[in-house]
Amino acid sequence: QVQLVESGGGLVQPGGSLRLSCTTSGFILKYYAIAWFRQAPGKEREWISCISSNDGGTNSADFVKGRFTISRDNAKNTVYLQMNSLRPEDTAVYYCAGVALQYACSDQDHEYPYWGQGTQVTVSS
Repeated sequence: QVQLVESGGGLVQPGGSLRLSCTTSGFILKYYAIAWFRQAPGKEREWISCISSNDGGTNSADFVKGRFTISRDNAKNTVYLQMNSLRPEDTAVYYCAGVALQYACSDQDHEYPYWGQGTQVTVSS
């Protein structure tokens, strides 16, 4: 069955970097759009970035442009989120989500039927 598993979270100091991985199974990654979302305590889940299916383009929220980069390695069935210049307000549980054949990936969480369990990112000194 379709599975997405996030990893790479942890504790990092402000200004530091982390690379999150979303390892997938049960489907051919090339044909899926993958998005990253996050949810901080007491806040709504928010979209961060996405990468379209069929080697389509990427899109990111304004608040992460220039700091976070999404990429995919179809051969490794993995999508990455490289996060640089981390801030305390980036502290959240980070989730990856997938949907088949989305040529222009969406920032709407209800459009993604498949979700990982999340990985905690804590930015603190």
